[in-house]
Amino acid sequence: MLKSVFYFVIFPGFLFTAVVGLLVSWIDRKVTARVQWRVGPPWWQNFADFVKLLGKETIIPQGTSRFHFITPPLLSISAITLVSTLLWVMLINPHKSFLGDLIVVVYLLMMPAMAVVMGGAASGNPLASMGASREMKLVLGYELPFVLALIVPIIKTDTIRLGEMIRFQAEDGVVIGSWSGIIAFLVAIVCMQAKLTLVPFDIPEAETEIMSGPYIEYSGPALAMFKLTRAMMLFVLPVFLVLVFWGGFGQGSFWSVLLGILKYVVLLVVIVLIRNTNPRLRIDQAMRFFWGLVTGVATLAIILALIGA
Repeated sequence: MLKSVFYFVIFPGFLFTAVVGLLVSWIDRKVTARVQWRVGPPWWQNFADFVKLLGKETIIPQGTSRFHFITPPLLSISAITLVSTLLWVMLINPHKSFLGDLIVVVYLLMMPAMAVVMGGAASGNPLASMGASREMKLVLGYELPFVLALIVPIIKTDTIRLGEMIRFQAEDGVVIGSWSGIIAFLVAIVCMQAKLTLVPFDIPEAETEIMSGPYIEYSGPALAMFKLTRAMMLFVLPVFLVLVFWGGFGQGSFWSVLLGILKYVVLLVVIVLIRNTNPRLRIDQAMRFFWGLVTGVATLAIILALIGA
C-alpha cells in the first residue's frame, strides 16, 4: 500500500511528472520567445506562477454548481498523474504490464479534454461554453485517427500490453522501423499536437478570439491545476509515443536511457517547431483535416501493417 502511494504521489507519479512538466513547459516558452526575438522567462517562472495561483482565491461564478465547477480540474490532474505512473512503471519494469493497459492509458489521456469540456460548460459564461464546444469537436476530430494510429503497433507487436510492446521492440526492432510504423507515428504526432491544444490546434482557448475560452472563469488553485495538467501532458504524451512506437527508454544501460531521452527531445523539438511555424486553424478546418487527410493516412498505415510493410 505504501509503495503504491509512493509511486502515485512521488515517483513516477505526481511530483516527478509535475516538476519535469513545468521544466519542459519552460523550454517550450523559452524557445518560442527566442523565435519571436524575445528573451523569454527564467527557468523558475512556471513554478512561481503555479505557487502564485495557489495563493489566490478560486471564485465560483454566480449560479454555477460548485461541485461541477471544481471537479474538472481535479479529474484532469488525477488522470494525467495516473497515466504517467502507469507508463513509467511499465518502462522501469515491463513485467508489471497487465492485459489492456494500453486501452486504459488511451482512455485516461482523453480525460483532461473531457474535464475542460465539463468545466467550460459548468462556468455559465458564453465564451467558456463556446470554448467547451470547440474542445468537444476537436476531441471528436483527432481521437479517431489517434486510435487508428495506435492500431499499427498493436498489429506489429501482436499485443495490447505496454510491457510486451517494449520487450518486442527491444528484441525485434522498433515499430517505426517499418513504413506503416513511420506513417502511424507521424499521424500520432499530429494528433498529439491537438491533444496538447497547441498551435495550430489551440482553437478551444483562442485568446485573440474568445479570451482563453473554457478557462475564462477559472482562478486560483483550480486554474493552477488546469495549467499544471497542460504542463504535465507536454511531458507525458511524448513519453507515451516513445514507448509505443520507438521502443521506450531502454533497460538498465546508461546509453540506452540517454538514447531514450534523446528520442523524447526530438519529439519536443517537433512540437515546438509545429507551434511556431503554423497559424491557428478554424474548428471546421481542423475537423476536415482530421476526418479527411489524417484519418485516411492512418487507415493506409493499418493496411500496410496488415500486409507486413
